[in-house]
Amino acid sequence: MSNPFTGRHIEYHILQSFPVTCLNRDDVGAPKTAEIGGVTRARVSSQSWKRQVRMQLHTLGVRLGVRTKQLEKLIREDCLKRGAGELEAQACAANIADALATDTLFFFSLKEAAVFGEYAQSQNFSVPGLETQSTGSAGKGKKDKSKKAVAKDIAGLIKKVVQPRTAQDGLDIALFGRMVAQAPEMNIEGASSFAHAVSIHKVSNEVEFFTALDDLQSGPESAHMGSLEFNSAVYYRYISLDLGQLHENIGAEDMDVAVEVFTKALYLAVPAARQNTMSGAASWDYARILGRRGQRLQASFDNPVLSRGEGYVKPGIVALEEFLALKERQAGSLFCKELDLKLGPDKETSVDDITAALKDYVRKLAS
Repeated sequence: MSNPFTGRHIEYHILQSFPVTCLNRDDVGAPKTAEIGGVTRARVSSQSWKRQVRMQLHTLGVRLGVRTKQLEKLIREDCLKRGAGELEAQACAANIADALATDTLFFFSLKEAAVFGEYAQSQNFSVPGLETQSTGSAGKGKKDKSKKAVAKDIAGLIKKVVQPRTAQDGLDIALFGRMVAQAPEMNIEGASSFAHAVSIHKVSNEVEFFTALDDLQSGPESAHMGSLEFNSAVYYRYISLDLGQLHENIGAEDMDVAVEVFTKALYLAVPAARQNTMSGAASWDYARILGRRGQRLQASFDNPVLSRGEGYVKPGIVALEEFLALKERQAGSLFCKELDLKLGPDKETSVDDITAALKDYVRKLAS
């Protein structure tokens, strides 16, 4: 069956202003930065924002996959429910988990978890583990095949039974992708691409000095002193959603709903660092959302925006609009714009209007 979404993607160009915050910390607790256009910019890693988008999907009623190193425990419990004895359940679970992941986070859906138990049951809970490799010359370089065989068997079952319906209880897997080094048949290319969020202007981290008093201490002396770094920035966020890949991952059904909840999660998600002490509760100031075919397009803001006494959001909107207009003019027929939505201070549009238009766009492509 042909994919009507091939080559099409939705691009989110977002400007979001945060006052005093430390949204994403480096290894010494300072706000992350990057040098762009010869000046220091505030930065929030793509992983940090992706994590919060994934958590927001759950608040919107989406059933998420599971990322864990405790795969063995989950398989063992499932085997016990299926009638396995304690010892055979433990051995079987250990061998399956070892075949799929070795000390790494394993990303799977609830439907896939059921396949693990079904496979174990089909083997009478006697899944082979790693064989002791020969140390003699005849056995030198010989690789154990049982581990690979188990991984391949399970991957084949999952591909047959679950995929491409992964998103029924693991939309996050379809959106963000999965790599299983020991079972490449289970790899899923993520439909979404997140750039690191960077400030559109020059930023210098500042230091907050603080003290804490002991309630039971009689004098005014501080019981503790310390310092925290922070900054203030207008961030440019770029996210691209590959509709063709999303269709490959979840099928044609519920594509419009997936786009809706993903967009709402993007709107709601804010990195969690230091929210109690520096509440970063800011929402989008401006967004330009395009439905396009062809090459993806991200603004670099190589030339830092200047405030000139009016803040950074207003000149940032002008700079982003000018950039997109220039690129559309340069690309000509290759720009392939099919949808153009705006959310900002001079528009009456709401997020509900945006998601309704996106759903309609997806439905028309599918028809």
